Amino acid sequence: MQALYRLVGFDPTKYKLRTELMAGLTTFLTMSYILAVNPDILSSTGMDKGAVFTATALASAIGTLLIAFLAKLPFAQAPSMGINAFFAFTLVMGMGYSWQAALAAVFVEGIIFILLTVFNIREQIVRCIPKNLRFAISAGIGFFIAFIGLKNAGIIVASEATFVTLGAFTPVATLAVIGIILSAVLMVLRVRGALFYSIILCTLIGIPMGVTEIPEGFVPVSLPKSIAPTFLQFDFAALLNLDMALTIFALVFMDIFNTVGTLIGAAAKTEMMDSEGNVRHIKEAMLADAVATSVGAVCGTSTVTTFVESGAGIAEGGRTGMTALATAGLFVVSLFLAPLFLLIPSAATTGALVLVGVLMLSSIQDIDLMDISEAMPSFITVLTMVLTYNIAEGMSLGLISYTLVKLLSGQWRQVSLTLYIVSTLLVLRYIMM
Repeated sequence: MQALYRLVGFDPTKYKLRTELMAGLTTFLTMSYILAVNPDILSSTGMDKGAVFTATALASAIGTLLIAFLAKLPFAQAPSMGINAFFAFTLVMGMGYSWQAALAAVFVEGIIFILLTVFNIREQIVRCIPKNLRFAISAGIGFFIAFIGLKNAGIIVASEATFVTLGAFTPVATLAVIGIILSAVLMVLRVRGALFYSIILCTLIGIPMGVTEIPEGFVPVSLPKSIAPTFLQFDFAALLNLDMALTIFALVFMDIFNTVGTLIGAAAKTEMMDSEGNVRHIKEAMLADAVATSVGAVCGTSTVTTFVESGAGIAEGGRTGMTALATAGLFVVSLFLAPLFLLIPSAATTGALVLVGVLMLSSIQDIDLMDISEAMPSFITVLTMVLTYNIAEGMSLGLISYTLVKLLSGQWRQVSLTLYIVSTLLVLRYIMM
């Protein structure tokens, strides 16, 4: 047991095992929706839904295990929301590529990630992000996580007149509101595992409300679906053109900034981040992300990345790889208990997502708001992260605006050469879109 503790960075004299395990369970419950949503999205391309479910669970387990043992951090990985939509609706349905070609692109993307990480290029990209923008990224992700919860529960809905507006108080939205209040009350009362308990209680409350649906003939255990229909199904020949090269380039940057943004945002205000805003073991975390992306493509799913919902487990006290190990174990178990965990409605996790957003908001106070050259790009980062519904876009626009403001105001020496290069590449990405 002591050897296992060392492998995941768990020191029993500093941390409590129950806290780490509870944090891992909370992270899993908060992000378990991916096991239902990802197969739905990718199966729209013609992929076998059962195989995609198994691929999603396996890739999530493997990626999270890599985080546990390589980086010893309490983060979890799974196929990225946003990039899976890009995979299905842009690459396959929009550009006309087969899903086999899309999987090949994801596999190559993962190999590029590995090379960038081994040669420390990704780490240099990360470290070029200014300190104030790192704090802005944390706050922006907090808003983004909360917005995800409110949107999934129907509390915030689309509007032709104002783009977004307050939705009707349906049973789903009402349950989500109950979850938000319940989560806040439990945290104010300092109940250990508050977010986890709020999820469980809301799931139970949702039964008489008709939100938690128990199907007829419900059986909680089933054998995993075969992965054969999507395993190693690559079409590399389709990659030999300029459009696909640009697509892989876009995938690289989306995953880099999704992962970096999540690591920086969720680690802020904890001992996982130093005074300069650098996340410890970030190279190992990025390597885990890179390997998981390629492994996920082999299994039959889109880009795997570090999940922002990891912040829920960190808020519960998770600080080491033991949290990630617990989450990975639950992904393995989910292969056999899919009918059971799918009972948890998304509305039941809304409270946890909103409260994580509240906790991450505190980093705003560390931004130098008196210096417009620092405050404006930070504001752009936070604002566009939410309004574009994309962490990567918020980071990209924040970095570009930072570079331009510093350059055009005569403060060009405050921008590193790496940031000039990254900003140039990001501008080119938008030009080529």
